[in-house]
Amino acid sequence: MTVNRHLSGLDHVLTGFDKALRTISAKNTVAQRKSPARESVADESDLSEQEARHAAGLMRVNHTGEVMAQALYQGQALTAKLPTVREQMEEAAREEEDHLAWCEERLQQLDSQTSVLNPLWYGLSFGMGAAAGLAGDKYSLGLVAAIEDQVCEHLQSHLEKLPAQDEKSRAIVAQMLVDEAQHSQTAQAAGGLRFPEPVKKGMTLLSKLMTETSYRV
Repeated sequence: MTVNRHLSGLDHVLTGFDKALRTISAKNTVAQRKSPARESVADESDLSEQEARHAAGLMRVNHTGEVMAQALYQGQALTAKLPTVREQMEEAAREEEDHLAWCEERLQQLDSQTSVLNPLWYGLSFGMGAAAGLAGDKYSLGLVAAIEDQVCEHLQSHLEKLPAQDEKSRAIVAQMLVDEAQHSQTAQAAGGLRFPEPVKKGMTLLSKLMTETSYRV
C-alpha cells in the first residue's frame, strides 16, 4: 500500500540539493522524450572540424541555458507561495530535463563537453528564482516569461548560426524553441508580471556574459 507523506521544508531543501547535484554533474539526466536528433540520419563526418567545434560551442551555450532554467525553476518552487505555482515550476523543470539530456547527448556526439562554469551559473540562477518566489508569485511567473523570451531569441539565432548540414543539432534546437515559447506563454497566462525595460536590459547583459563564456569553456 502506498503512503502519501507531506514533505516538510527540510524535505524540499534536501530534494532540491539532490536535483542541483544531478543537474550540475551532467551525464545523469534522463529524458522522458526521445531526442529529436535521433530522427536524423546525418553523419558527423559531414561536418568539418571547424563546423563541429562551432556547433559544439552553440550546444554548450544551450546546455548552460538549460542548467540555469533548472536552477531558476527549482529556486522558485522552493519559495513559491501558491501550491499551483509551485507545481507549475516543478513541471516546467521536468520538461527542461529533456533539453538537458538532449544537449548532453549531442555534445558527446560532437566529442565535446559541458561548460565548467555551470556550477556558477546554477547558483546565480537559483538565487534569482528563490528571490522572485519570495517577492511574490506574479514576480516569479514574470521572471519565467521574461527569461524564456530571451531564450527563444537565442535559440532562433542559433538556428541561423548552426551549420546547415548539422541536422541533429538543428532538430534539437527547433524543438527546444517550441517548448520554451510554450513556457513563456503559460507563465504570462498564469498572471506573470511584465518586467520593465531596464530590468530586461540587465537580464540581457547577464545572458550575453553567459553566452560568451559558455561558448568557449
